[in-house]
Amino acid sequence: MSEQIQQLLNLETTPVAVTFHDAQPANVPHVEKVEASGCTYWRRAAEGKTFYTEASDHYNCPIGCYTHNVELPPIQMEELENTLGLMGELGYITMEEVPGIPRREEPFKSAVYSPLADATGTPDVVIISGTPRQMMLLMEAATAAGIGAEDGVMGRPTCAVIPAVIQNGRSVSSLGCIGNRVYTALSDDDFYFAFPGEHIEALAEKLETIVNANRALAEYHQQRQAEI
Repeated sequence: MSEQIQQLLNLETTPVAVTFHDAQPANVPHVEKVEASGCTYWRRAAEGKTFYTEASDHYNCPIGCYTHNVELPPIQMEELENTLGLMGELGYITMEEVPGIPRREEPFKSAVYSPLADATGTPDVVIISGTPRQMMLLMEAATAAGIGAEDGVMGRPTCAVIPAVIQNGRSVSSLGCIGNRVYTALSDDDFYFAFPGEHIEALAEKLETIVNANRALAEYHQQRQAEI
């Protein structure tokens, strides 16, 4: 399914699978390096690595800890409060918005990150990054598969797409945020699409139909434009 999606969309970046566990997963190595942000682990998985993280591996990312329901020690909790305070001073966010940010209900124990093609079992969330045209096709396929987004496109924080997908059981698009773009080196021309892993077969099937339909419609509109 991963190869099919990549070929249909001509993706440059590998789709990523994220799966949460209540205990350390067997036969999966622990992440080699603690990163500055939780979304950096997406990039590592897209580069072809499979690994798991535990709560302490996310302490450097206070916002990601909030969205993933990672219990923070006092020092990191203070950093979260300071980060939110800075964002408030800059007019980037208000404290009234914070309760509305999607957050995992279950406390974080462990998570496996991998290229979608290497995932074992069904991922909780699949994350794909690409151009607006590629994301357009994915959105149309998700709608056809009955898992289209209901709330439009999400903004900050990018990591909130994971709990949003889990809670709603539907696809979510995200324009990203400045933190994510710094830590993952996401292109200014790209954004994200995420969906529940349990629906990957339905999405891939509809995606093939949607891609073929768009090719035919492109020819139709080009011909119509020339005639008019």
